Amino acid sequence: MCEQIVSGILVAAAEGGITVRIVLIGYRGTGKTTIGRSLARELDLPFVDTDILIEAHEGKTISEIFRQEGEAGFRKIEKEVIRTLPQSDVVIATGGGAVLDPDNVESLRAESTVVLLSADPSTIVRRIQKSGRPPLTAFSLEEEVRYLVEFRTPYYLRAADYCLDTGNQKISATVRILQDILKGEGIPEQEANRLLERIPPLQPEDRHLIQKRLTGGCPLRLYAVIGNPIAHSKSPPLFNALFSRYRLPHRYIRMASPYVQILLEIARTLNFRGLSVTIPHKQTVMEHLDRIDPVAESIGAVNTIVHCGETLHGYNTDWLGIRRPLSHLGGKRVVVLGAGGVAAAAIYACRDLDMQITVLNRTPERGAALAERFGCAAAPLAEFPRFKPEVVINATPVGMEPDTQTPVPVEWLRREMTIFDLVYTPPLTPLLRGALEKGCPVISGQQVFLHQAREQFYLFTGISPPISIMQELIP
Repeated sequence: MCEQIVSGILVAAAEGGITVRIVLIGYRGTGKTTIGRSLARELDLPFVDTDILIEAHEGKTISEIFRQEGEAGFRKIEKEVIRTLPQSDVVIATGGGAVLDPDNVESLRAESTVVLLSADPSTIVRRIQKSGRPPLTAFSLEEEVRYLVEFRTPYYLRAADYCLDTGNQKISATVRILQDILKGEGIPEQEANRLLERIPPLQPEDRHLIQKRLTGGCPLRLYAVIGNPIAHSKSPPLFNALFSRYRLPHRYIRMASPYVQILLEIARTLNFRGLSVTIPHKQTVMEHLDRIDPVAESIGAVNTIVHCGETLHGYNTDWLGIRRPLSHLGGKRVVVLGAGGVAAAAIYACRDLDMQITVLNRTPERGAALAERFGCAAAPLAEFPRFKPEVVINATPVGMEPDTQTPVPVEWLRREMTIFDLVYTPPLTPLLRGALEKGCPVISGQQVFLHQAREQFYLFTGISPPISIMQELIP
């Protein structure tokens, strides 16, 4: 049922009746106020600057508020102003630190198109050096800008739908780009249909919305899970239900292919905002990305891609999804079954919990190579019984529907072992069924899916849904 959900805003978008609420975010000096005013004039919409609203509300300048109330006092006032912003057609310019507060992000994102305006630090310094604003740090202006831009950039990326560099861009050119974003790609219908044919069969409502996005008139942002196979993935119904809940004009689909380069080419061409990466692409996708998070680099696998501007950013949320259910088992002896990208994430999580790790794999050479990367032990899978592990983690796809096998014989399990299967479809895998029959404590891959999906949603949108809500929404 969840897969059929199309939120009210998406329906309105497809019918051409979408609310035009544009929110500009970014560090001060990137042109939010100037560009926002110009865009509002072009669109014949009201323009709202949150800093101006704050000054009017308090009867003081921003500088005076900072001096008298400090940054914490200013942020409290800013949050209240953002909470009461109009939801109707409007262009909104926000303060540079507004998106540091998750409640602000949720308020700003609802039924909106959020655009990050950026510029290099030297350009920002040149633009703001005479502003009279009190410093936020003990650094010089140049050092403060560089420090705060670096610190805030992850927050900006998560909260934005689009990213525009205004450093070498005329105001008029930026405004034209923003207008094009709101209209959609503006691709001729014949070309749009050709592009759609490259995507695996879509649900009718998905195809209609994407076609509207391509041909103009719908600022829909697209997301997908990519891999081969992906029919088992529960990400599309879960993410679409979350988009609907938080009133986000987004749509999440499936794209299956054994060729990761083709999938990324489609994602770039159709301007997908985010991708969830599953087997067999978590490792091979890395060579095609523009930037990779240091943790994902260490793991050697990417399961999350965020597209902003012309840049594809790679992350790994699998390890967090694995670590959370294991947090009470720190220091235990663990065997990790498998040698792929998911196994690497599992080892990273276990190392973070100071566990004693051995990698077991059907192909011993692959297992040994992975173990060597992380400085842990390795052995052939057949030697499982001699290790007497306290925790067993299945990081292979064995047991995923319709597979009815187990990665190790059930008779090898002992009741004192905690069995953790990272496969989440079905929720009760053949390995977990066998473990329960043996009296073993078990951890379902459904927990991993929920926690890593929550981290993905945060990277995609800047919003962290409560796990309890996600559990209600998962099919």
